[in-house]
Amino acid sequence: MQQNVKIVLVNTSHPGNIGGAARAMKNMGLSDLVLVEPKLFPHEEATSRASGATDILENATVVATLEEAIAECQLVIGTSARERHIPWPLVDPRQAANLVFEESLNTAFVFGREDRGLTNEELQRCHYHVHIPSVEGFSSLNLAAAVQVIAYELRMQELSLKDAPIVKSKWDVPAATSEQVDFLLDHLEKVLGDIEFLDPKAPRQVMTRFRRLFQRSKLDQQEVGMLRGMLTSIERQAK
Repeated sequence: MQQNVKIVLVNTSHPGNIGGAARAMKNMGLSDLVLVEPKLFPHEEATSRASGATDILENATVVATLEEAIAECQLVIGTSARERHIPWPLVDPRQAANLVFEESLNTAFVFGREDRGLTNEELQRCHYHVHIPSVEGFSSLNLAAAVQVIAYELRMQELSLKDAPIVKSKWDVPAATSEQVDFLLDHLEKVLGDIEFLDPKAPRQVMTRFRRLFQRSKLDQQEVGMLRGMLTSIERQAK
């Protein structure tokens, strides 16, 4: 699990929450922390709140965009506290942990800003949204607490499989990475514009639905290559 799962924190405002998240990770055997444009890091309060998990902070990766953070990931699960205009595959923390071990893919759990979570665009880059079913009257969780819930479910799933082989992917070709799907979508959008299928005045919802379709399909790398080859042939014919 340590090799396959990374925790991604986006635009974290309070350095103490970064330290608390690092401690929650170490408690449950996770070690790969990625920070997307944190407001204050490194910071003494992060170190103080980590309380023994400073090695995770020292080895944390800091990047400028979510795209960089998940580029090599094959499964991306984003935390979401509410339903979206376009429904997305939704799971609870236990179901999310099951997905990690069933698929055995490089996985990122993405956590948003303390005050407003993840943007719609960021959530659209996730294969699944995970919702922690807290009570309706007081549903907001501290960032480190949310990381702890997910990390705990991953740990419990790992322990339940300790004496049995973890199911490996039986697919013949590796799953596509987030970056490869992004390139495919960029290519598709260009071709759809060239053949006037895509309305340039309102392209976003169409491409969002294509993204949801591709992520729900869990494309492998050969399938992405086939689709890109098909798009290239369409481009040639259109000329």
